[in-house]
Amino acid sequence: MLETTLSSLDGLPPFLAYFAVAIVLVLVFVRLYTWVTPHDELALIRANNPAAALAFGGALIGFALPLSSAITHSLSVIDCAIWGAVALIVQVLTFLVLRFSLKQLEARISQGEIASGIFSAAVAIAVGMINAACMSY
Repeated sequence: MLETTLSSLDGLPPFLAYFAVAIVLVLVFVRLYTWVTPHDELALIRANNPAAALAFGGALIGFALPLSSAITHSLSVIDCAIWGAVALIVQVLTFLVLRFSLKQLEARISQGEIASGIFSAAVAIAVGMINAACMSY
């Protein structure tokens, strides 16, 4: 019984390493994403703006999907970090393309237009799913 328990805990160091890398990547994503967006998502969310919450939540999910794929398919923690960074770049570029494709997207989100928030979230999640599928190397 004790041997089985100790054997189960052998996976704890790799778990902690991958989890730590993932948390760092999420924090970097949040910082970079909030830097490239012209509106302050966190302030808008604190002000109860549903469009901002939807758009930002979709962006987080859109990043977490390929990050989870990178964790699942990576050969090492470094490999995971590299592919996590690729996912981060793709998701930030997705917002930039969306921002230039849809006129006044950031103003619409800032004004609480839910349709803009939903569409932004849907695009981020869709690209995240494709991004994740492409990481099944």
